[in-house]
Amino acid sequence: MRKIFNICVLFLIIGMSLSSSSYAQDRPEHELHSMMIYNFLKYIQWPGEKNTGDFVIGVMGDDEVFKTLNTWYGNKTRGDKTFTIKKLNSPSEISGCQLLYIGASASNQFDEIRTKVENQSVLTITNKSGLGAKGSCINFKVVDNRLKFELNQSAIEKSNLKISGQLTSMAILI
Repeated sequence: MRKIFNICVLFLIIGMSLSSSSYAQDRPEHELHSMMIYNFLKYIQWPGEKNTGDFVIGVMGDDEVFKTLNTWYGNKTRGDKTFTIKKLNSPSEISGCQLLYIGASASNQFDEIRTKVENQSVLTITNKSGLGAKGSCINFKVVDNRLKFELNQSAIEKSNLKISGQLTSMAILI
């Protein structure tokens, strides 16, 4: 009887995981991006004082991602970090961010943004084909109708960030 119960529980868990992975792909893109951005933080370490206290996530060029991040994670604490989500309208507003998400509609300003954050510990995340190779730390990409991400190891190193091997193993490396 115990064995039958364990088998039923196993099938229940497998069924739930299969349905949740297909459900995740049916969610709006801005929700998927927001979840992934937040989860990336588990695998990346900022130097010294940037790793604790107020942690500022700047969002430029995607109001939906801003609203979702702010609703789900704004002013929440995880470990030693309290998250502040800022909506940015121009590259001149990006100072003080540890993470910067640049939506597709602001991608034309990527070169200016990259110059502003050069040699700073800022994780740049983009959503436009080609920006990973151009110097974004992480770039979202759809492959076979599934959301994936590119990881530019050189850009990560230039930003003085440490990245977990677990995140590297999940990424498309450039």
